[in-house]
Amino acid sequence: MSQKQAIELVKKVKARHEKTLLKLANVVGVGVGIKEKHGQWTDQIALIINVSEKKDLADLSVEDIVPPVLDDVVTDVQEVGQIKAF
Repeated sequence: MSQKQAIELVKKVKARHEKTLLKLANVVGVGVGIKEKHGQWTDQIALIINVSEKKDLADLSVEDIVPPVLDDVVTDVQEVGQIKAF
């Protein structure tokens, strides 16, 4: 799959799941971007889930855990803090 095709696929998955993801505790945004792993950027296009604070899975209810894959698209939870409009 080309990078352009991968981006289009992730955009479709984002559109399908964004409302549900935004209802999860701590989630403040959803986007399309590059997956980060152990502080390093990878070459993988992913569905980016922005959270105000990254938490251990043990500290989240089962309903608030972001799945590692949605519709064959990898997710990446990234801490961004609180997002405020100016």
